Amino acid sequence: MAKYDRPSPETQQAALKVARANQKPGQTKEQTQLIAQGIQKGSEEYKKQMKARAREANRLKKQQSRGAPSPQPEQEQEVEVIEVSRQHPLPWLLLALSWLGFAAWHWLA
Repeated sequence: MAKYDRPSPETQQAALKVARANQKPGQTKEQTQLIAQGIQKGSEEYKKQMKARAREANRLKKQQSRGAPSPQPEQEQEVEVIEVSRQHPLPWLLLALSWLGFAAWHWLA
């Protein structure tokens, strides 16, 4: 295994800690180690994805600061969305009726 392929000791310890925290009764030490290895692999994969996203964000940021237009994927198309909201008249009708009823009760009482 190459040096860059090995998980860091901190990652190993964190994965083992999480695996032990979620250990089920009757689970063997080997099973816990396998779970810890899975957690390590997931953690390393997550870190790789975050590094790739950060590199891509930095690359786009540099392009924008240089004034170069950012590449637009051909699949993305701007679509104008027109929202038409229509309120139901029932709440307003009930409000008006309640005020009329209150006014009638107040004047007649």
